[in-house]
Amino acid sequence: MKQQKKIVLGVTGSIAAYKSADLVRRLREKDYVVTVVMTDGAAQFITPLTLASLSGRPVYHEMFKDEESGEMLHIRLAQEADILVVAPATANIIGRLANGLADDLLTCIALATRAPIVLAPAMNEAMYQNRAVQDNCRKLKERGVKFVDPIEGDLACGDYGKGHLAAIETIVKVIQSLKY
Repeated sequence: MKQQKKIVLGVTGSIAAYKSADLVRRLREKDYVVTVVMTDGAAQFITPLTLASLSGRPVYHEMFKDEESGEMLHIRLAQEADILVVAPATANIIGRLANGLADDLLTCIALATRAPIVLAPAMNEAMYQNRAVQDNCRKLKERGVKFVDPIEGDLACGDYGKGHLAAIETIVKVIQSLKY
């Protein structure tokens, strides 16, 4: 029997966070085990209950939730992951990862994992095109992080431009194409 691949899905504080529910559903259809890790910002846009219901697994967001057990949750999740996917990836998470910051559960997992990392940015076009964000993307690409670039589309702020989260089908195809 083929062992199911395990994805840790990071969901960050973008309006596109609601699309992570569809991503979880599509990945489950492809027989992946999906464990969701949310940032505090993500919980402003979509509930942990929604993602737990769709993944069939607990959703994590607190670094020290169960400190009495002595479990190092970030290490366990980093080691269990066959792939770490962050969708949507905000300018904030891209910058924190590019600069090696580990100040929440998701960034600690990202620094501790040896699994391939996939980022699917979603933000305002001006933010995405900002030199600092592009420099951070370049740094991460040089380190082997795979990007599923945003597409042109209507943005939550009312603008139209390149910053719209890539189609869920595209993100799934990139995940399936990885060698791990």
